[in-house]
Amino acid sequence: MRAMWSGAVSFGLVSVPIKLYSATTNHDVRFHQVHGVDGGRIKYKRTCSVCGEEVEYADIVKGYETEDGELITLDDEDLDSLPVATGHEIDVIEFVPADQIDPLLFDKSYFLEPEAKAAKPYALLREALVQTDRMAVVRVALRQRETLALLRVRDKAIVLQTMLWPDEVREPDFDILDADVDLRPQELTMASSLVESLGADFDPTDFHDEYRDAVVELIERKRTTGETRPAPVAEKREDGPDSMTDLLSALQASVEAARSASGGSAAKDEPAEKKPARSSSTTKKPATRRPAAKKKADDEEEAPTTRKRARKPA
Repeated sequence: MRAMWSGAVSFGLVSVPIKLYSATTNHDVRFHQVHGVDGGRIKYKRTCSVCGEEVEYADIVKGYETEDGELITLDDEDLDSLPVATGHEIDVIEFVPADQIDPLLFDKSYFLEPEAKAAKPYALLREALVQTDRMAVVRVALRQRETLALLRVRDKAIVLQTMLWPDEVREPDFDILDADVDLRPQELTMASSLVESLGADFDPTDFHDEYRDAVVELIERKRTTGETRPAPVAEKREDGPDSMTDLLSALQASVEAARSASGGSAAKDEPAEKKPARSSSTTKKPATRRPAAKKKADDEEEAPTTRKRARKPA
């Protein structure tokens, strides 16, 4: 395993230097979306839902839409003004009984490995948690965001268990749960008997992902029977214009078309190249504006063309 973070656990006057490792991994079989005819990878473009143009990554800002239909944009300067947590200490706030922690609050799990010189204080913290049957509630900064977490013991390792914030856990709002249900003693006895008959000690190794096994078997069968083909390599355009050049050319062509259609007045009223100002202030959604030539062409068509927002791959 490769450490993803290093720091120290601090409780009282004790500091335990540690390294952080992800405790879980995903074994799902991952697929690519490809063209069924030639096997080429499917690519998606970032396009604007208003003007339909492809948008460069540098021109994309964060946007938040309010319930009343207003748009608030945040640029890099706005985001840089937010408080960022960069500390490398896991600060213990309190030690709480293990049975008071709702598993619904658990998020991601990480193993803590002690530095060579910290083996003794690490073992001391681990055994103290075991003997008192408590977990340590801590604050830690991961990926520049402070999060709430727990320290708990699993075998000989201390596990950092990140947690959801309390307001991120939803409450069940089912009216039927408040209804009075008449349970007869005989029914409860039979249900308890059924539970006892299926009782067992939990061993996670007794279970496995049957769907993944079937997918792997299907892929291996196709490979052994020769139902494969070489993965194609996308052709590279030689001496072709880059995306920014394409965008500038499209803008220039639009300006020239508008100038021709309006007798040159469009060129006088608006500059050929104008970048929208980035602001964190509240703004209304911009209305769609089209050059005169484009509007005239659309009016002559029998049915308008609808531009769809590009979707991310599944």
